[in-house]
Amino acid sequence: MLVSKQQALDYHKGPRPGKIEITPTKPCRTQRDLSMAYTPGVAEPCLAIHSNPHDAFKYTGRGNLVAVVSNGTAVLGLGDIGALAGKPVMEGKAVLFKRFADVNVFDIEVNTHNPEEIIKLCQLLEPTFGGINLEDIKAPDCFHIEEALRKTMKIPVFHDDQHGTAIITGAALLNALELAGKDIRKVRVVFNGAGAAGIATAEHYVRLGVKRENIILCDTKGVVYKGRKEGMNPYKERFAQDTEMRTLANAMAGADVFVGLSVKDAVTQEMVRSMAPDPIVFAMANPDPEITYDDARACRGDVIMATGRTDYPNQVNNVLGFPFIFRGALDVRATAINEEMKLAATRALANLAKEDVPDSVCRAYGVERLQFGRDYLIPKPFDPRVLMWEASAVAEAAMRSGVAQEPVDLDSYRAQLEKRLGKKYEVSHTMIHKAQANPKHVVFPEGDNEKILRACHALVEEKIAQPILLGDANKIHSRAQELGVSLASMKIVDPATSDRREIYVLELFRLRQRHGVTLHEAETLINNRNVFGSMMVHMGDADALVSGVTQHFPDTIRPALQIIRMREGLHRVSGCYVVVTHKGEVFFLADASVNIEPTAEDLVEIALCTAHMARRFDIVPRVAMLSFSSFGSVDHPICTKVRKAVELLKYADPTLIVDGEITADEALSPEIIEQQYPFSSLKGGANVLIFPDLASANIATKLLARIGGGENIGPILMGMSRPVHVLQRTATVEEIVGVAAIAVVDAQENDTYAHPHVHVSVEPEVVGED
Repeated sequence: MLVSKQQALDYHKGPRPGKIEITPTKPCRTQRDLSMAYTPGVAEPCLAIHSNPHDAFKYTGRGNLVAVVSNGTAVLGLGDIGALAGKPVMEGKAVLFKRFADVNVFDIEVNTHNPEEIIKLCQLLEPTFGGINLEDIKAPDCFHIEEALRKTMKIPVFHDDQHGTAIITGAALLNALELAGKDIRKVRVVFNGAGAAGIATAEHYVRLGVKRENIILCDTKGVVYKGRKEGMNPYKERFAQDTEMRTLANAMAGADVFVGLSVKDAVTQEMVRSMAPDPIVFAMANPDPEITYDDARACRGDVIMATGRTDYPNQVNNVLGFPFIFRGALDVRATAINEEMKLAATRALANLAKEDVPDSVCRAYGVERLQFGRDYLIPKPFDPRVLMWEASAVAEAAMRSGVAQEPVDLDSYRAQLEKRLGKKYEVSHTMIHKAQANPKHVVFPEGDNEKILRACHALVEEKIAQPILLGDANKIHSRAQELGVSLASMKIVDPATSDRREIYVLELFRLRQRHGVTLHEAETLINNRNVFGSMMVHMGDADALVSGVTQHFPDTIRPALQIIRMREGLHRVSGCYVVVTHKGEVFFLADASVNIEPTAEDLVEIALCTAHMARRFDIVPRVAMLSFSSFGSVDHPICTKVRKAVELLKYADPTLIVDGEITADEALSPEIIEQQYPFSSLKGGANVLIFPDLASANIATKLLARIGGGENIGPILMGMSRPVHVLQRTATVEEIVGVAAIAVVDAQENDTYAHPHVHVSVEPEVVGED
């Protein structure tokens, strides 16, 4: 996926520089907390660890802390850029460790080219960490450093550049050979690239069953053969063959497998044609492969292919390896990551790919079905099952091979891993991946706004939506050029010159003629881009509308309510936020954006719409109707209103898990509900919180984000007949992308999903109609 220079710099720059921070795991709000966290209380764990060093894993974070160590001599495709310049990569590694396996990381950039100094540094740091991940250190230094550390340290040491690629391509190899019907002991394998990854992968393949004599290793000098002097080292010498072959083209003729860890365009179509039937091609040069997927398929329809790219099938991404390998190693206090553990990781990934893929994973990637085959050799990185399968396999291998200091019960351990993952991934990505399955046309009235342009660029790049930008074309092009944003695949419509303008004017007049709008006034109103955009959605020229970053909420929503209108059967639109806490808990809060003082009947509609929204995020709603009292403890009109809403809700939808009125703290505490209110249906606590008025909902939502560290998605406008979403003026580019994805999914489902029906006695009223 293409990312512009400015996009990358902006991502790393703000709102806080860098990608990681430290979050305390214990409270430090009172004097007592302070005395526990530091002196004098901290002396007790110090003395305990002095008496028993293994207690460091009990009283400190060492057991879940990994050092990512680099000297920046082989950074991605950038080469030797130095320790400091490599820091963004190491921080990125920390993000992946945390995101995928909940492993904490300190990145350590070492300003030296001397391998012995890196060895000494890691040895001195052993009391601090539970493991060492070596990163972006050039060959052959990386081999020497890892070998020395593995011999002298009692914690896991792992060079991901070597072993990560080996483990993941090993899984792809096992499955590709099975599909091709080939025996691993008989296949001939050609490697192009004899650096850290190439040599380690070749060694791993030997352990998987490939015969060493059936491997041909190539580098920039050609085939590595016996007797060659130029560019050799002891690690290459292990694969030197007694052969007349001298070029990559020679080596690939008749080969069963090609593994590329080299450079773009190193392989031609003629080379692929020369390979054996059902050739296996792993072209993993970064960012561009040795041969593209399209070129390889064009010349060999029977090719089984993997690359390092996201836009082709079978992406080999090291994030499928290192987070989960360390997770398993740390959780059994392994003293090393040995070959048995690496082989276990490979086989776990290979076996998981053959399992039935859950619908939730397919939805996450925007496809109807993922099934083991030539285009699905290895699991997807965001498949939550990878954590359970790979980490548990690594832990089991550590126990069987004798390097585990704290063995675990595997069934209990798998349950523990599931709890680590939580719901955060599903919430953050469900809508985006659903949108990618069938992108829709989304109109953006603020088409010349910087954040809108940047967000639309991301929507196109990630194939989430097909943006329509409203505004002066020259101004939009000029602004896009300033931002370095490509307008390719975006449609620009100027309301002043559009060939649909007169049609919209007449239809607007028809819609509003009995609400005081004359034909002349309709001709003026159509110049308002929110009006024009709403007409596009109304007339079917756009599927959804997203607006609001430069306007007040009423100015955005009013035209939509007047033109697009509410869904049949509803009397109010409402707004909800999805809040994901730092613990990965998911809550839906409403109404936080529209109805200032909702009635009991309004609360029923709000609750039903919000519950429906939770289901669309694949979450079973448990609805708490909130107040400042619980189950009649206070007699006040607000409490009475909420109690009435609960009665109406249970009548409107008897299947809905709902209760109240109840205070927020009690609604979120399963223990309190079980002990004090055993009659309540909110077993397990609530995840949908319906507030008695807009003030309380809006304040709570924003406090959760600012003080509580929650991540808000929204506001999500509910109840419109066609998708309309109103942005906050403070919305970030990422938030705009998220709201647009929701709008696309709204459009996809607009004619298919079952909308909530409300059976309450109220007079029809359109909010903001005039």
